Amino acid sequence: MIGWLSHYVSLTPGTEGGDNCTLKLDLKNEPQPDAFVILQPNLGGSVKFDERGYVVGAPELIAEVSASSVSYDLHSKLEAYRRNGVKEYVVWRVLDQAIDWFVLEGEQYTRLPCEDGIYRSRVFPGLWLDAQALIDGQLLKVFQAVQQGVATEEHRQFLATLSQRSTSLS
Repeated sequence: MIGWLSHYVSLTPGTEGGDNCTLKLDLKNEPQPDAFVILQPNLGGSVKFDERGYVVGAPELIAEVSASSVSYDLHSKLEAYRRNGVKEYVVWRVLDQAIDWFVLEGEQYTRLPCEDGIYRSRVFPGLWLDAQALIDGQLLKVFQAVQQGVATEEHRQFLATLSQRSTSLS
């Protein structure tokens, strides 16, 4: 998961990723997700960094690798992330050999459709996931899906938008 997200972040200036860091969502929730991706705050992202460098607020995308914690990840964490406005939440249920990708629509999570075996992020254009390749440990195929995603016009337009935001702030 971390490699998949890092590959995308490396090809998408204006985004940042992290893993296993404490997030300050609200007074009751300071989870440590396995991985996350944010849009940089100066480009319209939803998080801030406090004086100690902690991420404050809801990242745009959070990913969890879940084996024994599947109940926690699909209930308590899912609810905390929904309540705090995490736009996309991906859970890899290792023992079930399945991926769940949730998208926040209004105040509820719905499942992102997996078209032709590929998940396509709605928040991060070009962030594509070949779910079966990830489950099967075929990292080259996982990275190839990202490469295909970032080669799309949708990703090029996203980069142009981020560049315009960056330029207007200079």
